Amino acid sequence: MFFASDNAGPALPEVMQALANANSGYQMPYGNDTIMDEVRRTLRDLFEAPEATIYLVTTGTAANALALASYTEPWDTIFCSPVAHIHEDECNAPEFYASGAKLTLVPGSDRMTPHALRATITNEQNRGVHGPQRGPVSVTQVTEQGGVYSVEEIQALCALAKEFDLPVHLDGARFANALVALGCTPAEMTWKAGVDIVSFGGTKNGCLGVEAVIFFEPSKAWEFELRRKRGAHLLSKHRYLSAQMSGYLKEDAWLKAATKANDNCTHLLSGLKANGANILHSVDANIIFATLPRAVHQKLLGSGAVYYVMGGDVDAGDPDEQLMARFVCDWSLSTQQIDQFISLF
Repeated sequence: MFFASDNAGPALPEVMQALANANSGYQMPYGNDTIMDEVRRTLRDLFEAPEATIYLVTTGTAANALALASYTEPWDTIFCSPVAHIHEDECNAPEFYASGAKLTLVPGSDRMTPHALRATITNEQNRGVHGPQRGPVSVTQVTEQGGVYSVEEIQALCALAKEFDLPVHLDGARFANALVALGCTPAEMTWKAGVDIVSFGGTKNGCLGVEAVIFFEPSKAWEFELRRKRGAHLLSKHRYLSAQMSGYLKEDAWLKAATKANDNCTHLLSGLKANGANILHSVDANIIFATLPRAVHQKLLGSGAVYYVMGGDVDAGDPDEQLMARFVCDWSLSTQQIDQFISLF
């Protein structure tokens, strides 16, 4: 009954087997291993992007921060939603790696709209040397509130960014969950829609710790390599990153895991609704935000369920007060575990 985060589940068997297979003999370090050659070929095929340059790092924060820094001057600002992971959960890492560039929040919800983005971009770079210059637009897919941008929505945001000659970054920590939800191809959700660079997540969907950074236009590739090394994110025994990504991609393990996580979330959503939970945002992938009475939270948590309550003190207060919670499903949950949780209501 663990719904705290998809970061907390076990690694996929395919990933563990790939690591075991890689753990013999010798391989060249720093991304020059033969497994990485296979990973590059596979990702280029998946994204229909034969010229893409591809790098691996260990964390989503490193992927986002280093990718954005490659497109951001210190005097620039990065445009993102008010609840973007790069704003709320990365301890100013994007600003740090971009040498002090700022973030500008686009008003609204978790999904930016072209109207709000246009107004926000227009309001910047109007003070000459005294103000920040316009920098990249960063789109989070799946959003931090569990929503998924449609391909058309991404296209519209990218088209607007191109009007101002701004690059677009896609934070795909839950890339696979979004892709399964939309039923599109990786290319359709990224470069065909106008995205320039992608953080392609693995950790939240069954890897130990690996994320790919994919440049569809390779002019910034060398800069990224330098930033990755300078930022201490170039692993010497790189084959263990390569092996994770190889196992993750093999025989569509990544898509199967995301499908299971999304299906688990649909099943959980049905049970929460049946028991009176108030669902706060659209549930498009594997994340649910809902409110329940304090007394219900106490019962669920006291019975061994694990999830985050974000709206107040669970232990003290009116038992009928509604408190917000976040539930996240991963690939490893069973239907029986979800049913056990629902039976506690």
